[in-house]
Amino acid sequence: MESLKERLLQEQYRLEQILKKTQEQLKNAPEGLLYLSKVKKWTQYYHYFPGKIKQKRYIPKYNINFVRKLAQKSYDEKIIKLAEKRLFQIKKITKDYDDREIENIFLRQSSEKQELIRPIEPTWNQQVQIWLSEKYTGKQFREGEPVIFTDRGERVRSKSEKIIADCFFRKSIPYKYECPLYLKGLGIIYPDFTILSRKTRQEIYWEHHGRMDDPAYAQMTVKKIQAYEENEIFPGERLILTFETRNMVLNSKSIEQLADRYL
Repeated sequence: MESLKERLLQEQYRLEQILKKTQEQLKNAPEGLLYLSKVKKWTQYYHYFPGKIKQKRYIPKYNINFVRKLAQKSYDEKIIKLAEKRLFQIKKITKDYDDREIENIFLRQSSEKQELIRPIEPTWNQQVQIWLSEKYTGKQFREGEPVIFTDRGERVRSKSEKIIADCFFRKSIPYKYECPLYLKGLGIIYPDFTILSRKTRQEIYWEHHGRMDDPAYAQMTVKKIQAYEENEIFPGERLILTFETRNMVLNSKSIEQLADRYL
């Protein structure tokens, strides 16, 4: 769910660690190279130096550890060559790359010019307005259910849902409450929150399960999560899950952390 630049920077860090580890290993590598010769079903090992392959020296089987070191050296040198090549490419791309650079061309125009231009892609604000303007019918409230309102002024079913919704509102995260979703194998469900992700421009679903100490409720929760997965909506990607029991209440700090990480 990271942006392209974030994924590239993660790959840069991974390659830097690989390069560091491999360079350290090479410090203790023996000189020369390994040459393999197949004779019927047997493999023979030879030690040689570049330019002097005709002077290769046979390595007996009892010295297999030396063979492994030479083989490892050859492998490590190839890893270093590739890692250096990819790091050069990644650093060149990320030096001036911005995930929003196309949008920024439009946003840097004067307001007068913006009124005359039709952007090649909707800006984030335009996309949010279009998405929020889509009409839907949520799940109905039953008589006797608690009356709880969010800071945005909408009714929700629990104090925990209010905590989550108010977090979105503070962070200007666009969301819909109990917007219907069809899942193959389960039918129409009403995710607690449907969020439009600024990072991926995809819809993400946030389900809060507040009665996990109720066996029947927990069983239905597992069934719903399995239905999400069968529809290619996986936790940690386009599905965020939070849980609660009577004795383990929702942690508002963890809500903030999840929102910052995924949304």
